[in-house]
Amino acid sequence: MRVLDGEQTLVRIFFGESEKWHHQPLARALLERLHKEGFAGATVMRGVAGFGANSVIHTASIIDLSGDLPVLIEVVDDDEHVQKLTAILDEMLTGGALVTLEKVRVLRYAGTADNRPGRP
Repeated sequence: MRVLDGEQTLVRIFFGESEKWHHQPLARALLERLHKEGFAGATVMRGVAGFGANSVIHTASIIDLSGDLPVLIEVVDDDEHVQKLTAILDEMLTGGALVTLEKVRVLRYAGTADNRPGRP
């Protein structure tokens, strides 16, 4: 397991859930790629509403259900991995997106005592 401690970089990647990479949802494709490339971790969150550069509101409201809800992926990692991430995003983000970077302080990064699948 990699160790993250002290000052690291938080990357936030915002895009719509309709975005694809090679016929696969972009969120899933990015998550799999980051895992394969040895990143410390990533979290995908699906928003209930939002709008971006095109000023179109997308919402999960039953009245005006959108097929393009906002998706946010957060990644915290060291500078070396963030540099790799920049190249990955240049390759995989083909539609509208927003990417932000900020320095964060990692207080604790640890897996569970037993990381085997299916274990509590």
